[in-house]
Amino acid sequence: MSHWPLTPEDITRPAYRSLAQGIANAIEAGALRSGDRLPPHRDLAWQLGLSVQTVSRAYEELIRADLVTGEVGRGSFVKARLRETMTTPWHKSTRIQPKYDLSLMTPVALAQINEAWSETLHRIAGRLDETVIYGFRPRQTASRYANMAAAWLGRCGLVVGTGRILVTNGMTPAMHVALATVASPGDVIATETLTSHTLRPTAKSLQLQLRGIACDDRGMCPDALVEAAKDAGGQMKAVFLLPSGAGPCARIVDADRRAALADAAVSQGLAILECDPLGPLAARRPPPIATLAPHHTFYFTGMTKCLSPGLRIGMLAIPEARVESAVSHHMSAAWMVTPLMAEIAKDWIETGTIDHLLAAQRSELVARNRLAESILGTKSLGARHGLHRWVMLPEGMDEATFQRDVLAQGVALAAGSGFFVSNPRPAIRLCLGGVARRDLEAALTIVSRLLPRQGGVQMPSG
Repeated sequence: MSHWPLTPEDITRPAYRSLAQGIANAIEAGALRSGDRLPPHRDLAWQLGLSVQTVSRAYEELIRADLVTGEVGRGSFVKARLRETMTTPWHKSTRIQPKYDLSLMTPVALAQINEAWSETLHRIAGRLDETVIYGFRPRQTASRYANMAAAWLGRCGLVVGTGRILVTNGMTPAMHVALATVASPGDVIATETLTSHTLRPTAKSLQLQLRGIACDDRGMCPDALVEAAKDAGGQMKAVFLLPSGAGPCARIVDADRRAALADAAVSQGLAILECDPLGPLAARRPPPIATLAPHHTFYFTGMTKCLSPGLRIGMLAIPEARVESAVSHHMSAAWMVTPLMAEIAKDWIETGTIDHLLAAQRSELVARNRLAESILGTKSLGARHGLHRWVMLPEGMDEATFQRDVLAQGVALAAGSGFFVSNPRPAIRLCLGGVARRDLEAALTIVSRLLPRQGGVQMPSG
């Protein structure tokens, strides 16, 4: 059975498992979609002739399977499926190809980036040594690129000894290593209710549970984090944070809230996973949380989002007591960073290319965010140097329908449901870097025309 709603005839024994499987099949078939609210336990029990306890047990099975999220006082909701968050944002079966793709968060494709790649590849071609061409020893490779990584982290506001830095093939491997180092299968990771869309599949691959923590307009609430950690009874091991503009709401958390979150995490014995894909793109921002709690914080950043998608390079700053474990996890999963990628990053650091590219990217993003604000008005959230805008759709508006309507006009965008850990609400993410500026203006005009006329920016609650 893959239909919805279910009928009493669909239920076999054991009833709780049959009910859970029926709901799972309906989700898989699309009869139940991301964000749909399941009936209250008592109502569904009455409809199917089951006990409330049976329905409760079925819902618990679905929560454990990461198909449903339960919110006290609000109900149970269908979560976004993995393939919905990892594939292209328009439906796979559609033949419509977007004229304007605003679905992927990439830096602006500036002419300076192409020139930098060409010049660097010519420059390093004649001086590649055996470490780059034949290197197969992780520690030897790490030693060659440690100063490069430290220089980049310094631009991000973090001074770290080279012995605590791990260079990886991008941000996601760094996130994987940090999660694997701090937690074991079944453990809980706290995060904002709106978070990175890559956190969910990464946590799922490690069999970790995510717990959404209440937020206000300044970010995660420290008191809510402490309360959730106590409720978890020692099962919560870390808190994952996006404090510097890369989260869905593009929020840059202020210095006082960063300090309060660091204190809250340390008080509960939680490791801090500080994810910073944009690195030094925001020129004036508070210092990383890692500067406040260096013995508790895994800080990871990279060059991919703020410089060039092809430069798959990440840096993970590790608390000193966890270095050996983190290096072991990295070796088991990826062995070592790809030397050629690291060599390009090293050249950009040493020649100052990286600073010129950052300056050019900042300037263009300021212009693009001003353009977005002028077209979308008060309908979107964003940051001055941010790569995207976030729009909360009116409660009850169907996110998938809006996405299809916009695609029919030639614009691809990312559905907001893929970023919610719990209690998903209709939203969209519009990325600013993937198209030429004149095409961005045309795409945003289409989106603005299809958005409801009433209302302003909505900050997600909870």
